[in-house]
Amino acid sequence: MCTMSFRSKRYRAMRDKIDKNKAYTLLEAITLIKSQSKARFDESLELHIKLGVDSKKSEQTVKGVFMLPHGTGKSVRIAVFTETQQKEATSAGADIVGGKDLVDELIAGKKINFDATIATPDFMKELTRAAKILGTRGLMPSPKAGTVAQEVKPIIEKLKRGQVQYRNDSTGNIHQIIGKVSSKEDTLEENARAFIQEIRKQKPKGVKGIYLQRITLCSTMGPSMSITA
Repeated sequence: MCTMSFRSKRYRAMRDKIDKNKAYTLLEAITLIKSQSKARFDESLELHIKLGVDSKKSEQTVKGVFMLPHGTGKSVRIAVFTETQQKEATSAGADIVGGKDLVDELIAGKKINFDATIATPDFMKELTRAAKILGTRGLMPSPKAGTVAQEVKPIIEKLKRGQVQYRNDSTGNIHQIIGKVSSKEDTLEENARAFIQEIRKQKPKGVKGIYLQRITLCSTMGPSMSITA
C-alpha cells in the first residue's frame, strides 16, 4: 500500500527514484511505477485524491458511481440478495446468490467473500438484518448507488465491466483502483483521467478554496508520487 509502516529494501529503492519535489504527469508516473514494480503478483495501481471538503458536513460528501473506461482489471465477486431473481442472477454471472439463507449465514459470522452486492427491492426489508455487517464494509445495496433494482442482470453486467462506487472518507480522501500495473500505459492513463474528471465534476457547491488539493499515484506495494491534475 501507499502507506506502509515497514519499509522494505525494495520499497526504499523505489522511493529513492521518486523526486518528492516534482509533480509528475500521469503518463510519467505510470511509466515509472511500471518500470519499478517488482512484486511477485500483479499489483493494482491506486489513485488517491485529497479533497478540500469538510467531511463533517453531509452536503460536502463526494460520492457516486462511475464506469471506468477500461475497468479495474480486477475480477469482481458479486453477491445478489433476492428470493425472486435467483435464476436470473445466476445466469447473469453473479458469484453468490441467496435469500434469507444468505442473510442468516452473514449474521452467523460466515466470512464475506464478495466485493459488491445487489438486492431486489422486495428483499431490502429482510436485508436490514445484516445492514450493520454490510454497512461497515461499504457493501450495503442502495438505490442511490444503483445496486437495488428489480432487474439484476444489467447491474451485474455493469459491475463486471468496471463500474465502481466511490465516496470520500472521514479525512476527505478518495481512494480508487484504476487498473493493474501490467495493463498498458494508455489504458491506465485514460482510466485515471476519466476518474479525476468525474471527481472534479462532483465538486459540492459549498466548497471554497482549492477543491482537488493533492493527487497521488502508487502501486499496491510501492511509494506514492504526486501528479498534476
